[in-house]
Amino acid sequence: MTTVPPAPRRAPRPTVPVLAAGVVVVGTAVSAWGVRDRTTWFLETMWVLIGLPLIVVTWRRFPLTGLLCGLLAAHALVLAVGGHYTYARVPLGDWVRDTFGLDRNPYDRFGHLMQGFVPAILVRELLSRTSPLRGSRWLAPLTVCACLAFSACFELLEWAAAVIGGHGADAFLATQGDVWDTQWDMFCALVGAVLSLLLLSRVHDRQLAALGGAAQRRM
Repeated sequence: MTTVPPAPRRAPRPTVPVLAAGVVVVGTAVSAWGVRDRTTWFLETMWVLIGLPLIVVTWRRFPLTGLLCGLLAAHALVLAVGGHYTYARVPLGDWVRDTFGLDRNPYDRFGHLMQGFVPAILVRELLSRTSPLRGSRWLAPLTVCACLAFSACFELLEWAAAVIGGHGADAFLATQGDVWDTQWDMFCALVGAVLSLLLLSRVHDRQLAALGGAAQRRM
């Protein structure tokens, strides 16, 4: 009696990545309508304009976990809102400032918190899948260091924008008169990276394992 080999299992459709990409495209497009400052919008959203096509092009060879896709989409929306209004004038930040009696619009702080929270999972995924660091005790500290390095590079970019643009770069800098704004930005990124690793590492490990198993079934 001849046995028929079972049909190969199809890989699940990437529902979360497709939805995340759609949300990013729509959100970025909407944010470009009626912006306060076109240059600020471009500087804030250029990471989205570069990153999304890069992910699409490399997806077949290097798909991302659903957790990372969702986080990247959330971060893209934070950047799009900040680019649309400029960080110092985001209405939600104004409401938080007035409600809690703060001395400044805190949306900029939230943006830099996300600048550590989301890249932490991105860096962790890249290191886990492309280096011997998966499961190593060095994975977490090196991930945090990478997030701080990215934050420092972003602050250098802001400095360059201020030198080149002069007062025209004020909306992009969003310092709101705080002489310690750079230090606060990097501290927020540090806090975001540490929180991300503490809260999401176990979930991320499960999704990495599932992604690895799906890749083996496709081979």
